[in-house]
Order: sequence, then structure tokens, then C-alpha cells
Amino acid sequence: MSIIYLNGKFIPDSDACISVLDRGFIFGDGVYEVIPVYNGCLFRLPEHLQRLQNSLDAIRIINPYPTQEWQRILNELIDKNHGGDLSVYLQITRGVAKRDHALPKDIQPTVFAMANPLPPPDKALAQNGIRAITGDDYRWVNCHIKAISLLPNVLLRQQAIDAGASETILLRNGEATEGAASNLFIVENQVLVTPPKGPFLLPGITRDLILELAAQNHIACEEAAISELRLRKADEIWLTSSTKEILPVTYLDNQPVGGAKPGPMWHTLVDLYQSFKKSFSR
Repeated sequence: MSIIYLNGKFIPDSDACISVLDRGFIFGDGVYEVIPVYNGCLFRLPEHLQRLQNSLDAIRIINPYPTQEWQRILNELIDKNHGGDLSVYLQITRGVAKRDHALPKDIQPTVFAMANPLPPPDKALAQNGIRAITGDDYRWVNCHIKAISLLPNVLLRQQAIDAGASETILLRNGEATEGAASNLFIVENQVLVTPPKGPFLLPGITRDLILELAAQNHIACEEAAISELRLRKADEIWLTSSTKEILPVTYLDNQPVGGAKPGPMWHTLVDLYQSFKKSFSR
């Protein structure tokens, strides 16, 4: 049994109840964040809370808590779930109201957070990497908002599972945007490339950290559009997220990427990423 946070209270997950009239349930009207925790410490919390604020602003929900209160709540949630390495999920919906598409006035948002064990990266990745497929990006045009209405992402991810792969890399108007639940990088002629931020992809916290680490260590990198042809000819392909970190793609649509094994740039950035994590403290 885990302890969750719901609307001001820490309670066992089995005791949690939310109204069926909550707009998160009725409309998917809400946003979320996923924050990794290492050795009991929230990782890159200011960046995650800023992205949360950006998402709330975009859908016109007032942030229920200031930064210091978020810190207190999330740290208490970590302590009540015994610390260690965790994945913290927090969700804010517009709240409970009569079903109507128009935005209701004077209602309280629903605030929910939970913490689940976060397993370490699979050691087999260094040898085998993962398989990915490509698919049409048929999501809406505001993918920069971390909204809870994720049905297209769910279906696109399931396409990969059905094909025996781990993730679907999305293509929109001839360009690769991101994965169904991840950001995208390629390595091309010793240069690390990722699509620029914009409405068609989520501004990833891990994505930004990788760019920071590359710049600090004099690794050539750029934010630029990645055409489908460029993707398929890449020397290396990576997918990144807060909980999966950096995943090397060794097969794309059943075709080998590079030498069908994680490339040298991936090994370099993984080492830098792990060193950064070890130096991180609360």
C-alpha cells in the first residue's frame, strides 16, 4: 500500500475517492507532471514546477500552491513512501462542476500526487538498445502542454507494443517530432541534434539537461528539424524522458540504426548523465 496526496490530505491509495463529475474524468481537463526522485531527492524540481506552471497557464487553471508549498507536499509524500528512488506523478484538474464545455467559475482544482518505485536503467540497454517504429503524428497542435488527455499517445505507444517495439517515433508533415512518450535525439556526423521546441512536442526536462551537458562538455549539438530521411540515415537515435532517461534505438522499423548497437555518443552522454545524478543533492 502506498500513500498518496489528494486535496490537502495524505491517505492510503485504497482510500482515495474523486467525484465522477470531476472535469478531469469527464473531459480530460487537467495537466500533470512526472518528477524523478533519486535517493529521496526531487530531481530538477524548479524546472518541473515551471513546466507545470506553463501548462496550467495554457489551460487557464490557477496554480493551487506556491513553489515552497509544492516542495513541502512532495517531500512529505516522498518521506511517507520511504524515500529512495521514486517516480512522483502529480495531476491537477479543473475540479468538480456540472458537465458543460464552458469553463466553470469559482471551483477548486483537484490536486493529486503519488510516488512509485523507480527502477534503475536496464543494464541490457548498453548491449542491445531498444526497437522503435515510426507512425503518423495525429495528436492535437498543442503538444507542448502536458495535458492528461493522452488517448492519441496511448494508441501510438500501443502500435509500437503490437509491433514488438518499445516506442513510436512520430512523423508530422515529413518531420520527426518526438516519441509517443519521449523526446527525440539523433547523432549525425558527430553532431547531436534534437527538434526545436514548439507546439508539436513537449519541452522535456531530460531533453534540456542533455543539451546542457553536451554544451558543458564541448559536444557539438543543435536544435533543428529532423526530416524522415535524416532520421532514417542517422548514426544514432535516442529517446529521452524523466523516468527512462536516455534510451538508444538500435532498430527503427526493423532496420538497424548505425551498427545495431548503442553508439559511442550515447555511451558518452549516459556517463555524463549518471555523473550529474550522483553529484545531485537536495
